[in-house]
Amino acid sequence: MEALIEFLRLFHPITDDEASGITTYFRPRAIKEGEYLFRSGNVCRKLYFVVSGVLRIVATNDKGVDVTYYFIGERQLCTLLQSFNQGTTAADSIQACCDTHVLTIGKQDLLEVYTNFPFMVDAVSQANQQRMLEKIRLKNAYAGQDAVERYRVFINEQPEIANRVPQSYIASYLNITPQSLSRIRRNVP
Repeated sequence: MEALIEFLRLFHPITDDEASGITTYFRPRAIKEGEYLFRSGNVCRKLYFVVSGVLRIVATNDKGVDVTYYFIGERQLCTLLQSFNQGTTAADSIQACCDTHVLTIGKQDLLEVYTNFPFMVDAVSQANQQRMLEKIRLKNAYAGQDAVERYRVFINEQPEIANRVPQSYIASYLNITPQSLSRIRRNVP
């Protein structure tokens, strides 16, 4: 719970008493590699904070192939924001890329946190906005690059993820085949 409070304090000062109150709403959960926290076709009603490990947002395309949209590493919030906020059915899933520990809170509990600690509305909103801007920045860094350069950008921008997730997830994220990724990895120092 300490990691969560440290994270939230990046966006708003939180007293120890407030921290104690906030953390009572979160539940720890361990997820094994490959396990889904959330599956597409449902409404996402949980917000996750990654304590350790890596999650991925993934969807299955019309050819039945899983496509990784992005990775969520440690000390980051994760949910399917549109589904969570608007109560709509999500087309994406959330999956653990490796053994992962999260803190989870349901939407109704989060709304109660907002009532009891009004500054949390802004803190969570700022955290989500910062994450969204980071996702855009990363996607822009890959734009117009060939496969080798996309891999180099990935290694430079997300080294904490590169060695922790299956290569097939990285290939999917970089929009290249696993075979191409293997070839690239052999030739890129």
